Order: sequence, then C-alpha cells, then structure tokens
Amino acid sequence: MRKILLPSLLFSLVVLLSCKKDIPDNGSTNPPVVSIPDNDHLLPGNPSNAQTNPSFTTNYLKDYTYYKLSYNSAMGTPNWVAWHLQSEDLGSTSRQDDFRSDNTLPTAWYRVSSTSYSGSGFDRGHNCPSADRTGSVAANSSTFFMTNMIPQAPTLNQGPWAGLEDFTRSSLVGTTNEAWVFMGNYGNSGGVGSNGAFTTIDNGRVKVPAKVWKVIVVIPKGNGDLSRLTRTATVLCVSMPNDNRLYTVSNKNAWRDYLISVSALEIESNASGTPLSLFSNVDQTERTFLKSKIYQ
Repeated sequence: MRKILLPSLLFSLVVLLSCKKDIPDNGSTNPPVVSIPDNDHLLPGNPSNAQTNPSFTTNYLKDYTYYKLSYNSAMGTPNWVAWHLQSEDLGSTSRQDDFRSDNTLPTAWYRVSSTSYSGSGFDRGHNCPSADRTGSVAANSSTFFMTNMIPQAPTLNQGPWAGLEDFTRSSLVGTTNEAWVFMGNYGNSGGVGSNGAFTTIDNGRVKVPAKVWKVIVVIPKGNGDLSRLTRTATVLCVSMPNDNRLYTVSNKNAWRDYLISVSALEIESNASGTPLSLFSNVDQTERTFLKSKIYQ
C-alpha cells in the first residue's frame, strides 16, 4: 500500500506545480497592480519617477511623513512636493517658524540653511504650506525643512500664491472633500525678486526657478481613492512666472489669470528640461480627461 500511495502523491504534486499560472488570475497579461494606501501623498502617481536611491542626485525621493518630494541636489530645491489634504490635517497648531537644514540628506550634498536666502530678495517659499499642516506640532514643524522651499518672488508668495492656498483649504477641500496637491517649478531663465533678476542665490548653490506650478485634484471623502480618481474629479492647475513685478500682495485672486491644463503644464515643463508626468497611477482613459481639464 505504501508503494502505491507515494508515487501517487508525487504525481499529484508534479501536476499541481505544472498547472501554476505565470500570469494574474484576472486573465490580464499586465503585471499585478500594486496596492497603494488611501491618502498616500503619491496615490495619483510619482510625477518624475523619483527614487529613494541617493545615486538619483537630481530626482531623489524623500518621505517626510506629512508630504513627499523629489529633491534636486544640483538645484538646492525640490523638483516637486506632493501631499494629501483634508480637514483632519487642519487644527489649531501655531506656525513653528523653525526653518532648518535637513541633516539627513546624503553627506556629500550641500545642505541649504535657514539663512541661505537672506538678502536675496526672494522669500523662503513653502511648497507644502505651513497652514496645510496644523494638526500637530510635528506636522507643522516638518514643513520648515529647507528642502521644502524654493526662492519665490515675495509678491507672488504673499499675494496670489497665498490666496490659492487659502482657496484650496476653504473652497476646494472644506470639510467634505479630500485633495492631492502637487507643487513644483521649472525654467532656467531665473526669476525676479525684490532685488532684481537672478538665476541663482546663495553663491550659486540654490537655483531660482522661472515658473512655479501647482496641480490640485479633488474628490469627495471616501474609500478606494484611486478607483474614484475619474473624469468627474475637480482639477485645478496653474503655472505662474516667478516675477515680483507681475503681482501685488493685495490681489489674492490673480492666480485665476494663470489657469492651464495639466497637459499644457507637462509640455512646457518637459520642454524646459524638467521631466513631468502627473496622474500616472490613474486609469489611462480617465487620466486623459483629468489632464485636459481647465478649472472654471
């Protein structure tokens, strides 16, 4: 009996292994979709395929818990910063103002300091805003790493850019919606601050961008977020010259003059030498609709 049972078991095992599929059970020849947690800052996609490997010196992915970014060590600024935003992120924590270097960057890289922008005529312009992270001291403090800053024209930073940030929190998100926000920059011609035009500051170690952009995609709060990022989502995209002469601090709504589609933004950014591809995790058909939208 034992001699008959053992060969039978071996035969069954061979048959089972030979029937194992090399493709997903859903019948698709595509690789299995990697599950991305709801509310992940990069749920819609990684705009430049940034990597956590330090050898990616101009496209280094860094996770600050409360936002993620692609850092460019050659520029001394992020290429882009991404964060998820909902009412739960907004509380009563005061602005910490603890601007500081990120001492966890690779040791060979220059670390922009809290005084690197001093006397330059440019603001230390937040990408992920302090006011978007008031739920705790840790959250607010995280936004003051200099890796989250760009040299931004003061009238832009304090005028329409601040107005757009306020509009996002109060009108786009409010208490019922959630949003994914991406902010970045591009352009090699430099910007104009309160002291005039510059291509770099801090003795050439920090690049001044020519354009500053933001993309906001908004849906009602819920679960299964990636599947809900469809053509019905609200999309707001702006690209604004980093030029102090074009704005006033009092005109908070001037961002409305610079509304474009995500597709147009990508074309301009890519033409300037800064690769950009948004919503790469979104279904291709829905992605096309999202990228064509211009906020009204």
